[in-house]
Amino acid sequence: MIAGARPRPWTTAVAAVALTAAGTLTVGAAPAHAAACTGYVGLTFDDGPSSSTPALLSALTRNGLRATMFNQGNYAAANPSRVQAQVGAGMWVGNHSYSHPHLTQLGQAQIDSEISRTQQAIAAAGGGTPKLFRPPYGETNATVRAVEAKYGLTEIIWNVDSQDWNNASTDAIVQAVGRLGNGQVILMHDWPANTLAAIPRIAQNLTARGLCAGRISPQTGQAVAP
Repeated sequence: MIAGARPRPWTTAVAAVALTAAGTLTVGAAPAHAAACTGYVGLTFDDGPSSSTPALLSALTRNGLRATMFNQGNYAAANPSRVQAQVGAGMWVGNHSYSHPHLTQLGQAQIDSEISRTQQAIAAAGGGTPKLFRPPYGETNATVRAVEAKYGLTEIIWNVDSQDWNNASTDAIVQAVGRLGNGQVILMHDWPANTLAAIPRIAQNLTARGLCAGRISPQTGQAVAP
């Protein structure tokens, strides 16, 4: 009987270990998942769509990131398939003027043309009707804001400038992302090679800090859950 009894505690022990392991995995997975997004940031890329857009979209999707693409109207009109690719990859599309002028140096009619033509170009390309507007160079005034309001657009500047337009290194771009807090927005661009190279490390940086890439709310101008 003693020999026959030995398998019972061994079996019980194995079962207990298995249950404990299963319990550990289950318990461990739930907090990890819950802690995955303790906040949201807005990744934004200006000046597309361009020849760089497909590679950028591929890098973003491979790394589980979504972003807001502030497109120029002239590029959207010339590259509708790339606008469609942005939407297909789960990105959001915003208005970045038609030809990237210094809007504060223009009259109201010219500002209106820059904004309205871009709304039309993006919609015609399959990007939907934008709700967000980023003025070129971040330059704005009361006239620009009045035209934005006419088209129901929320002006989005940024909390952190990656300086990728100024030849910032990949390291510097990743460090800039590291300064983002919950709800904040970073300025990046569609075309710099260093920005493309930074994407995997941007994803790692955000994950390590419990932040996720979110959409930008037209109501608040802040990054929120998608």
